Amino acid sequence: MQSFLNVMRKNKWLLAMAAPGALFLLIYAYTPMLGLVIAFKRYRFDEGIFGSKWVGFQNFEFLFATRDAWRITLNTLYLNALFIVIGTVSSLIVALLLNEVRKKGLLKFYQSALFFPYFLSWVIVGYFTFALLNYDSGMINKLLESFGFSKIQWYAKPNYWPFILIIVYVWKNIGYFSVIYLASMMGIGHEYYEAAKIDGANKWQQITKITIPLLTPVITIMTLLQIGRIFYADFGLFYHVPQNTGMLYETTDVIDTYVFRSLRMLGDVGMASAAGFYQAVVGLVLVLLSNWIVRRINPDNALF
Repeated sequence: MQSFLNVMRKNKWLLAMAAPGALFLLIYAYTPMLGLVIAFKRYRFDEGIFGSKWVGFQNFEFLFATRDAWRITLNTLYLNALFIVIGTVSSLIVALLLNEVRKKGLLKFYQSALFFPYFLSWVIVGYFTFALLNYDSGMINKLLESFGFSKIQWYAKPNYWPFILIIVYVWKNIGYFSVIYLASMMGIGHEYYEAAKIDGANKWQQITKITIPLLTPVITIMTLLQIGRIFYADFGLFYHVPQNTGMLYETTDVIDTYVFRSLRMLGDVGMASAAGFYQAVVGLVLVLLSNWIVRRINPDNALF
């Protein structure tokens, strides 16, 4: 006990600096976890959280007993996996290209231009997409007509939408992730590249033998963090960009949008809470499993 008090006294200023962040996590991350009990109750507003009837796993059964359960689950996993792979590769390519820009003013301009879409809300991005894909006056259909092709009813063709969602996701997020990788590249010592040049290595060999291997820990951490949220679809992307069009549910409907519509129409808070609980548990399991695999391959690249 005395040693603990000594440590606290010795690090009192560091603890004081960490206190606001710890308090924020306690209030907004850990305290709401008490509400997970709603997932196991038939929640009624007049009875409150703890006064509502306990129903066990009934909410989970309701969530996955529908015919749409497999579709929304597969859509969530499939599209998020594509986002992780394509987003990581494209962000690395952009970061590598930015790393070759030597003029600081030009580099800042490129970074700002790429980062700007990240600050746009999905509502605005949804309207941008609609302006491009609208059947009557959309820019894409106008271009198709000018080249002699027939117009496409984009909002009635679900098979196009996985590609559209990937393009929109990459366009909006590529600046954010590329800046992270670029910052890591700037931390690589120039002596590695100078030694490689002396040995006759070309630019491609420098990238594959120096840059990518030294970025592997950062890439691994970013990938593991994204895997942890692979069951959490970006609600704004899947709801606002397809404009919540029923004809596109086959390829755009995910767990989050399905639960939102169910909650809005049925008002079943217990089922919505069960979906969130399910997503969190599966995300935790996937992070632990992925981290275990990485640790087996290379312990230095593991998240923990």
